[in-house]
Amino acid sequence: MNALRRFLTVASTALLISFFAALPAFAQEGAKADPAESTAGLIFKWINFLIVFGAIAFLIGKHGGAFFRANAKEISASIVEATAVKAEADRELRETEAKVGRLDQDLTTMREEAQRNWAAESERLRASSVVEIEKINQAARGELAASERAAQQQLRQVAAALSVERAAALVSARMNPEIRSKMFQSFLDKLGKGAN
Repeated sequence: MNALRRFLTVASTALLISFFAALPAFAQEGAKADPAESTAGLIFKWINFLIVFGAIAFLIGKHGGAFFRANAKEISASIVEATAVKAEADRELRETEAKVGRLDQDLTTMREEAQRNWAAESERLRASSVVEIEKINQAARGELAASERAAQQQLRQVAAALSVERAAALVSARMNPEIRSKMFQSFLDKLGKGAN
């Protein structure tokens, strides 16, 4: 922020110098005999231009480098931070994908185990009535559906958490004071319209 302030100070100083350097030319503009059109006048105009341009170039060279270095450091830090956030998000994405991959395997294992349990139970209860067999079958299907819903719900929660974290990282990386100011002004405008 200090580098930006210094740069703005230097730029405003350069503009003031160029304004005051151009004042004599403006003052002579209304004169009847225009010495600026003579060869000597053209030479003095070019010398004046070179002096002003040299002073501006010197000031930019002296103070502009610090501004641009500070700006480059801020950008570099933002890139490093964004890279770290992206790496973390990628790691969490791989973990989630691994969980999703295992989810199918776990569901298959649970189905196989439930089918084995159901077969064993049906063998024991075959001597019983058909009504009892149907109740056990329905209970097994209900357990599978409940387990599948619970696993899907957990997956949704993990995906939602990752999405929120990634969105927060992107918004904070792209948010600057100007955007915040515009958002706040828009919010105030909407509040003003809602109150009317």
